[in-house]
Amino acid sequence: MLFLLPAGAALLVGLNAGLQLLGADAPVKLERFPEIHGMLLVLSFVGTVIALERSVALGKAAGYASPALLGAAGLLMISPLPLWIGKVALLAGTVAMVLVYIPLWRRQCENVVLIQILGGVTAVGAAALWLRIPSIAVLLPFLVSFVVLTIAGERLELARIGISSRKAEPLLTALAFALTAAAAATLLWPAIGYPLFGLALLTMVGWLVGFDAARKTIRSDGLPRYIAACLLAGYGWLAVAGVVLALQESPLTGASYDVVVHSVFLGFTISMIMAHAPVILPAVLRKPLPYTELFWVPAVLLHGSLLLRLGMGDAAGVHGAWVAGGVLNVTAILLFAIMAVYQATRPPKVTQ
Repeated sequence: MLFLLPAGAALLVGLNAGLQLLGADAPVKLERFPEIHGMLLVLSFVGTVIALERSVALGKAAGYASPALLGAAGLLMISPLPLWIGKVALLAGTVAMVLVYIPLWRRQCENVVLIQILGGVTAVGAAALWLRIPSIAVLLPFLVSFVVLTIAGERLELARIGISSRKAEPLLTALAFALTAAAAATLLWPAIGYPLFGLALLTMVGWLVGFDAARKTIRSDGLPRYIAACLLAGYGWLAVAGVVLALQESPLTGASYDVVVHSVFLGFTISMIMAHAPVILPAVLRKPLPYTELFWVPAVLLHGSLLLRLGMGDAAGVHGAWVAGGVLNVTAILLFAIMAVYQATRPPKVTQ
């Protein structure tokens, strides 16, 4: 829980910064917040959650250096200290994350770990480049690769029992290497790199949709259906980002940038967190997070508000829809966080 507190602070400040960028009423208005918005949410919040999960899997005290550093980096970026201090801590946290994967790889030399290692390497790339390149748009393919590869590796681990094809795992591993190489190519040869990156992302979406058990469990009830709906909706948003990226020849700007960023990090990543929270958080925190049908409310609100923001706002150019959708995005995330904390902390029901 102590490791999650800095991640929670990063989430709250990141959402506050999002409101500032929308021009909406933000509780706190500091000039630095919009500048650190993306890295705070992706590497400090999501990165801490992922690193903590991997550290628990490792089961050694040294493994907790990564979530500690990533959480501390968020606090340092929020503080009045020079921003470079937070950037260095962020880089150290991502390097520590990759180091955690080394003993995990020795323990389990399999594709699921290798794919997540590639995700960690792209996180290191994003943090290292941010020391010299302030534009998040330039770093975007690395940040996208980090969350996509990490989640893809986890989905492979969860779905491998039901996969009958022997070619499925090698294919996903090849796609992971292709996505990583394409991310690097966006820096060196953007006119070629961005279309390749978008196509690699779309192919990976095809793998996820084709082999994930969500296509079957969507017809079930309760928690399995909720998880499947969140997963499939997330894959849909990832496909949207892949199409937009495949049509680019340079770092994204304007509406294209907004669509890709929020399709990946809200529509895909936050949807994955909502899906996995009742399963993953109990394993990490050693505390149950009972599923409730009310979890559907923030999930539906998240995807509905994204349709409003990206469809009416970015695609149709309706500014009011863009702002309203963004505010509802924040509302959906906060609502889910409040519900999750309530479910995890309320006293268990006593059966007679």
